[in-house]
Amino acid sequence: MGNPQITADSQPGLVKSLGLFDSTTLVMGSMIGSGVFIVAADISRQVRSPGLFFLTWIISGLMTVIAAISYGELAGMMPKAGGQYVYLREAFGPLFGFLYGWTLFLVIQTGTVAAVAVAFGKFLGVFVPWVSAKTILLNFGTVPFFHHSVALTVSSLQLVAIVVLFFLSVLNIFGLRVGAGIQNVFTVLKVGALIGVVVLGIWWAFGHPVPSSSTQTFWQGAHWDLTTLTLVSVALVGPLFSSDAWNNVTFTGSEVVNPKRNLPLSLFLGTTTVCVIYFLCNWAYYRALPFFGAMQGGLMEQGIQHAAEDRVATAAAQVMLGGHGAGLMAAAIMVSTFGCANGMLMAGARVYYAMAKDGLFFSSVGNVDSKHHTPATSLMVQAVWAALLTLTGSYYELLDYVIFAVVLFYFLTIAGVFRLRKTRPEAPRPYRAWGYPVVPLLYIAFASFVELALLTHKPGRSIAGLSIVAIGIPVYYFWRGRGTSSPA
Repeated sequence: MGNPQITADSQPGLVKSLGLFDSTTLVMGSMIGSGVFIVAADISRQVRSPGLFFLTWIISGLMTVIAAISYGELAGMMPKAGGQYVYLREAFGPLFGFLYGWTLFLVIQTGTVAAVAVAFGKFLGVFVPWVSAKTILLNFGTVPFFHHSVALTVSSLQLVAIVVLFFLSVLNIFGLRVGAGIQNVFTVLKVGALIGVVVLGIWWAFGHPVPSSSTQTFWQGAHWDLTTLTLVSVALVGPLFSSDAWNNVTFTGSEVVNPKRNLPLSLFLGTTTVCVIYFLCNWAYYRALPFFGAMQGGLMEQGIQHAAEDRVATAAAQVMLGGHGAGLMAAAIMVSTFGCANGMLMAGARVYYAMAKDGLFFSSVGNVDSKHHTPATSLMVQAVWAALLTLTGSYYELLDYVIFAVVLFYFLTIAGVFRLRKTRPEAPRPYRAWGYPVVPLLYIAFASFVELALLTHKPGRSIAGLSIVAIGIPVYYFWRGRGTSSPA
């Protein structure tokens, strides 16, 4: 890569050091966490037919790639630290940018990385039984949270998750190349592991037929009416979250070499590759396991719907590899979650850094380590909040609360492509969204239907998610009222 150069744009102190390979591994590594190994069980229980199960992965893959190629236009126009925060700020004003950054910090980024770190600990427990949610080290009692009580405990599992969060955050302080190097290694390893699952599935398919219960009911319950489409839309929660965080590379925009080319290209290459691998992995699960499961000797056989603790990938590996399958899959998931946590911590800190530079977050978060040119304070503040979320144990529910808002922010950002085409037609666009306006409109249509389905079928949690976003409005005006400089 050569010696990195300090940027001369509106984000001084950061360095241009990420090439195309680094950017692509950041896209892929942030996407691949623990979801692809477990969400198949919940999806299958919701849609209740193999055909609709695969349809959810196809639709989520299309939505992800369409969004990525649309974001490419914005990334090429505004290759700055903060990425999506900047796009929303420039398209709709600083309030919209802040609400995205606020929700990202409060739960989207930190809640996800907390969940990923805990998943790492869970699978470490396969090898080290002491690491368990049942091994309580400290107990602080309970506190009210929304409509239930949350036990504030520190288990050995949570301790491992917290150690991982701080260990990776500290490593990322020592330079962008350190974080990028970790990301590259672990992304290559986990992509290799997923490809291994696919290869195993192909090998298994040559010697074993598809379980008969799966083929006989492939399109069970698919009536191709509004009810079925709504069912599929609600079930998209799993695959969309498994594919989420692909936009994290935009957060590092000012640190990408030749960003006008590499950002759009990495978004397309990364999302397309991962979405194809995800589909093929779920096909491998389908080839190895019965979709519904069956009663054997009075016990429910492990199928996709009834995999123990929803660990579908582990169940499939055990079928195909025997007793060694569980250990190999646990190791693969540990590699996957470790790399995912690194990418999300590295990228997320750049958003809070950009907010602080705009006077919309603690000013110290906008500081850059003078030696390593990294947003050290932002990295540590993010780690502290993510660690607190691991203590509540409620981050999965938090993610369910905000999924409506997550899709809404994607919707608004892609709508920003249309708005900026109108308000800034003269702005340089080294890459223009492929298929504009039809392809971006297709995403908006998909997202609108998903939002409507979630609002009608999960109204409480959708409204709760919007409430988390809405709380950011008075917070925004508080920061504006502090007398600090406002964003352009």
